Amino acid sequence: MRPDLQSTDKRIDDLMGLLLRTGVIIAASLVLAGGVLFLVRHPAPMNYRVFHGEPRDYRTVSGIIGDAKSLTGRGLIQLGLLLLIATPVARVTFSVFAFIYERDWKYVAFTLVVLGLLMFSLFGRG
Repeated sequence: MRPDLQSTDKRIDDLMGLLLRTGVIIAASLVLAGGVLFLVRHPAPMNYRVFHGEPRDYRTVSGIIGDAKSLTGRGLIQLGLLLLIATPVARVTFSVFAFIYERDWKYVAFTLVVLGLLMFSLFGRG
């Protein structure tokens, strides 16, 4: 392997690692902050004998973002979980562009298949 390709691969690996670490740290911070807010605002124990589903706000991305902007504990927790799910998707998307930059068309195709499967698993109805 040529030295310039090794340095490019190293930079791409470093950026990918930074992307993953940043996503996980931000997601964990949001979940922790939301958990603390939730416990501060709801100190009484929950009644687990009766099942209550999630409110409608937490079934859409716009509802979750709206509740997180309002600084509700549940909204911040849900936003952190969304970000945690989005982190590997962002990594695969980044990989597509990295392989395009390196002109490695075989891996572009493989990575696009993986990205398509991820998108189908997240948004497909089955």
